[in-house]
Amino acid sequence: MTNQKLLDEIGGKIKDVLAQSPAGDIEKNLRAVLQSAFARLDLVTREEFDVQQAVLLRTREKLEALEKKVAELERRNGAGEVVAGGTD
Repeated sequence: MTNQKLLDEIGGKIKDVLAQSPAGDIEKNLRAVLQSAFARLDLVTREEFDVQQAVLLRTREKLEALEKKVAELERRNGAGEVVAGGTD
């Protein structure tokens, strides 16, 4: 038997013993508690976060373009006068 096979066999036996011991139950219970806690935190996935970040970036770019457009229209119309048809 090679050293790697021996180590794999020992590792497998240790894993089996731990799975049947109270340590295995503690791990299962801890996982359940953590999953419950994370569920209550109302977290989002990385994918959802990335999508919302892209939406925010596009919105900021549009806002900046509109601010420049408004500034140009105000400049053309005479410093601060309200453009015809403009309502708040």
